[in-house]
Amino acid sequence: NVNWLGLKWIFIGLSLILMAAGAVSMVAGGLNLGVDFTGGTLVYVRFKEEPQLDRIRRTLSEAGLQAEEVIRFDNPSQNAVQIRMARVESEEQDLTQESNQVFEALRREYDQSWLQTEKLDLNNVPKSALSTRLQELNPENLRDERSISDFAQHYDELAGKIIGYRTTHSGIIQGFSGLDQLGLATVIAKVLQENFYLGGFRVISVESVGPKVGRELRTRARAAILVALLLMLCYIAIRFWPIYGLAALVALFHDVFITVGAFSITNKEISLPVVAALLTLIGYSINDTIVVFDRVRENLRLMRQSDLATIINRSINQTLNRTIMTSGMTFLAVFSLYVFGGQVLNGFSFALVVGVIIGTYSSVAIASPIVLWWQNYSDKRKKRR
Repeated sequence: NVNWLGLKWIFIGLSLILMAAGAVSMVAGGLNLGVDFTGGTLVYVRFKEEPQLDRIRRTLSEAGLQAEEVIRFDNPSQNAVQIRMARVESEEQDLTQESNQVFEALRREYDQSWLQTEKLDLNNVPKSALSTRLQELNPENLRDERSISDFAQHYDELAGKIIGYRTTHSGIIQGFSGLDQLGLATVIAKVLQENFYLGGFRVISVESVGPKVGRELRTRARAAILVALLLMLCYIAIRFWPIYGLAALVALFHDVFITVGAFSITNKEISLPVVAALLTLIGYSINDTIVVFDRVRENLRLMRQSDLATIINRSINQTLNRTIMTSGMTFLAVFSLYVFGGQVLNGFSFALVVGVIIGTYSSVAIASPIVLWWQNYSDKRKKRR
């Protein structure tokens, strides 16, 4: 039997503080938009040894490459680095060439002793190139014993085993001795050591987006969020009363703004998965708000002698068990995703963690007081008339 509306000024003050903090952060530092929206190239590299970020920056700078950001990525034990190249301003710029230039610059720095040899880097060679090279070397002398297709298939399967071992060991083969567990023949192990070397790094993946695509994605992301908000406003206005729709819309804007502000304060990257999380948050938050409003509508018929403040408080308290159970279980799920989901899902899960908390809070602390304020305002206007 909590007097939620009696605490409305505390809730509103807290929301204003959170929104002001987010607004100041966005004005001062801006939003850390991902390559999906800004255009450019992201190169993810994993090193055999612990990477020295200053050395990487210096290497790229000496090669004439402009890196906006060089930071550690994923678990520190994985020795992974994210290299974000300068934003692309022209459609004519070859993004593939830029990622190749990053690879060559790192290769000159970390694998310089091997550059004059004809050996292939076993940590970066693709499966097709490895298979072709093994067929050329033919360490098992199979050409006369098998047909051409069987011969190629044999070495293709062998290359697949080696690449599979590399993949399961975080994309880096630390030493040739590790390949012994594959059960390779002695002659194959010898040929690998004589014709391949283990580079000091591996390019895990490359993401490239042109400026035109980035602008289009920004426009579509904004449109998706705005359309979702407006359609929900229309639904609630028709399902209940217009003021309920307006209150729900304000609460949704409040949720999205605080969540985006949290991204700005923590300097987390906003990418397409984060936009998907924001849309999920909108749907989740409006669901809680509708449950409360539906109970308010029922109690308006059952408690005709009570004022609106009493009815709203009763309605919130009656749905409180359901809210705690639903939001609590959802929070446990998304928090587990945030803790154990890895770096790739970090932004998505962070948005949901913040959104579940703020969305549940706004259904009680923001939407309901707006409805009460409007009702009191309407009553005062009627008395003046």
